[in-house]
Amino acid sequence: MLKVENVTKYYGDKLAVDHLSFEVKKGEIFGLLGVNGAGKTTTFRMIIGLLDMTSGKITLNNKPIDYSMTDKIGFLTEERSLLTKLTVFEQAIYYGVLKGMDKVQIEKKLDEYLEYFHISDYKYRKIKELSKGNQQKVQFITAILNDPELLILDEPFSGLDPINVQLFMDVIKQLKEKGTSIIFSSHRMEHVEMFCEKLVVLVNGKSVLEGNLKEIKKAYRKKNIHIVADNLNIQKLKEIEGVEDVIANETETIVKIASQDHVKKVFNFVKQCEDVSKFVVEDASLNEIFLEKVGVIYEG
Repeated sequence: MLKVENVTKYYGDKLAVDHLSFEVKKGEIFGLLGVNGAGKTTTFRMIIGLLDMTSGKITLNNKPIDYSMTDKIGFLTEERSLLTKLTVFEQAIYYGVLKGMDKVQIEKKLDEYLEYFHISDYKYRKIKELSKGNQQKVQFITAILNDPELLILDEPFSGLDPINVQLFMDVIKQLKEKGTSIIFSSHRMEHVEMFCEKLVVLVNGKSVLEGNLKEIKKAYRKKNIHIVADNLNIQKLKEIEGVEDVIANETETIVKIASQDHVKKVFNFVKQCEDVSKFVVEDASLNEIFLEKVGVIYEG
């Protein structure tokens, strides 16, 4: 288990992380979210020991994280951290040895992952000769070669098409099932919703939203109603008490309401329409919650 306890980081007079606390259990995927400059990268670097904390405590399995524990951690950075003049094989050997693996282990794991990601032919190609998407695959492979106990993924799907995003997702889920503690950061909220059980949202280094994702969405009162019906009067929908917005697209109409209390009024209106084939009430998306929470802070 990873524990971050009351951690603060100053760069000179600038406060980058403000009394941040959270924990990631074994086999759990945790979301660390925020806009650019919110303190995510600083937090990641403190966790893996690249930056010293100003105050607070970070432990993995009840032990402070130091150089002796780096072979238990995998880190996929948002920025490319590959040595582009090396071949894929040389890159894997370099990172694997740093993590305490022997060359036989490294090559075996590398070959398995290269085959899985359909890039076996690139084993002896230089990194600089690969596309951005394939470089991302190699960077991901080097982060997980050692079957880490703690895996930090910062924008892991950058540069990937939907097929390869799914391949990444499947591997991440397999690592979770093996017991890896995973911290996941992405600006794509739909990816966070697919993975994360718990999360923290940072603004200016301070947590503004945290907890279990399902409970966060349940506590957020606003709902979305998805409607498909003929002759739906959009203007009259907007006039119903509790309706905050109505968005009509080519496939459906989405009605945003202030709370569950207003569903019946919308339903009574819609049932008068012809050929109603869809009326579905859903929780607000994480993206909507994120924008409201972050927006309120910045407006203040």
